[in-house]
Amino acid sequence: MEETYLLNVEGVKKKILHGGQGELPKLQDGSKITFHFQTLKDDFERTVIDDSREAGIPMEIIVGKMFKLEIWETLLSSMRAGEVAEFWCDAIHTGMYALVSRGMRRIAEGRDPLEGQKHRCGMGNMFDYHSTGYEDLDELQRTPQPLIFIMELFRVEEPSAYKRDTWAMSKEEKLAAVPVLHSEGNRLVLCKEFGQAATKYQEAVICLRNLQAKEKPWEEGWLKLESLVTPLVLNYCQCQLELGEYYEVLEHTTELLQKHNDNAKAYFKRAKAHAAVWNEREAREDFLRVAHLDPSMAAAVKKELKQLGERMRKKHVEDQKRYQGLFQPPQG
Repeated sequence: MEETYLLNVEGVKKKILHGGQGELPKLQDGSKITFHFQTLKDDFERTVIDDSREAGIPMEIIVGKMFKLEIWETLLSSMRAGEVAEFWCDAIHTGMYALVSRGMRRIAEGRDPLEGQKHRCGMGNMFDYHSTGYEDLDELQRTPQPLIFIMELFRVEEPSAYKRDTWAMSKEEKLAAVPVLHSEGNRLVLCKEFGQAATKYQEAVICLRNLQAKEKPWEEGWLKLESLVTPLVLNYCQCQLELGEYYEVLEHTTELLQKHNDNAKAYFKRAKAHAAVWNEREAREDFLRVAHLDPSMAAAVKKELKQLGERMRKKHVEDQKRYQGLFQPPQG
């Protein structure tokens, strides 16, 4: 039997369609909520706007991480596991739904959810009436209105019960994750699992870059974090060399050298990437710079220059043969 409840929130009515089990969840910052939802218009036809079941996977949100539709946390906190409930929400709670829906739809389509919004501030978004790219959502933006949300709560997980994505971690958790990821990357390199190792190094760099974004560039806190970033980027580049992703190496070593133009290891890896894509002049320049910056690497540089010379001579001979074949008159 359906029962209607008034939550202690203005402009919200709740109707339980199927009872759940256990106690009400105790939400805290970092809790992960997994649920299905259906969004309907409050019209005669109860027009369906979105249905997470069509995407095939449930929705997940992290409590306290600035999810744009804050009312959803309130609705879900009133539900037990396994419960299905219908919520009527007044327009005061649904003004951001069009932007939230746009992001979810773009993710389901394999597109960037932030495309076209990256350079707009948060307050700007609230008064942004540019097209969302979806006709029904444009109408919701133009005419804020009550909406109905039908939700099925699957589970609520405490922050310690699941592996959180980098963006959901606190500052302390990010700092603690870096040495663990670094160590995992090193272990995978020893197993020659270069792709997986690169992913671990990349995750560690992302943690540190997120922390750096809150520091003033080139001041003590920023520099301490940068000293942790540099070896991780170099390890990542070594993995990309092993995987044959030479242009990826060129991009990241060049970016690193713009900040640290005396890093011999970065020049060495960039030189190897240049050599692999036949940039002979650039490779030679970088190898010679390595020998100048770090005389202990002179033997390794000498070996690489010798190999580069042999490869270039071989390529020159092959190119000559190929061009001779092109311009030779046909026999007969």
